[in-house]
Amino acid sequence: MIYSSSTTAVPEVGTVPRHVAIIMDGNGRWATKRFLPRVAGHVKGADAVRGIVETCLERGVEYLTLFAFSSENWRRPEEEVSMLMRLFVTMLEREVVKMHANDIRLKVVGDLSRFNEQLQTLIANAERKTANNTRLTVSICANYGGRWDIMQAVNKMTAEAAVNGQPAAHAYTEEQLAPHLAMAYAPEPDLFIRTGGEQRISNFLLWQLAYTELFFTETFWPDFNDECLDAAIASYQQRERRFGRTSAQLTEKTN
Repeated sequence: MIYSSSTTAVPEVGTVPRHVAIIMDGNGRWATKRFLPRVAGHVKGADAVRGIVETCLERGVEYLTLFAFSSENWRRPEEEVSMLMRLFVTMLEREVVKMHANDIRLKVVGDLSRFNEQLQTLIANAERKTANNTRLTVSICANYGGRWDIMQAVNKMTAEAAVNGQPAAHAYTEEQLAPHLAMAYAPEPDLFIRTGGEQRISNFLLWQLAYTELFFTETFWPDFNDECLDAAIASYQQRERRFGRTSAQLTEKTN
């Protein structure tokens, strides 16, 4: 179990964020500005994912989490949703071998029950193939929502408690809930990035972002490259990560 809560313990802070989480926003607007169909933006966005994965490997990031499809994205036009599902299948078919060769572990996080059998099988095979890789863990959040994550964790925790004979009115703790969160295998994100100009978390990793440093950029996701990631990391390096402590306490610690 890697997960530990930044509200109960102070995590180690490094120059390079150990875990980067990104909302990849702006694919459709990128295409619209170029008088292209929205699908062109999503295809270009997939290319940007490859580049950022490579950059994270080079920079020493250990965990990269990408918000690919939220539980609310089903509200989009049916044609666009179908295209996104096909693109997801294509990416899995083409990229998993490369990821495995580069010692990258792939995790797909979310309520996968709504995906078709082909996609669920591809996801399971990809996770199994890359399970023992250690250089970088790439998590794709698909049909994911932060509130869904918390509720499914609560349901699993209470079911486990019932099996162990704990009363329904038992006072639960963060430590009891944490193992049931969808990303319990990863530390909390150090750096959150949202592209595309919006400044919202949008139901992404609500529990895990409690003490994450936030970085918003006007750059649309298809244009987000290594220089953009370096700018976000440089901003992160200027932050004073206190986790409830005072600046004086941090100064004392470094002296």
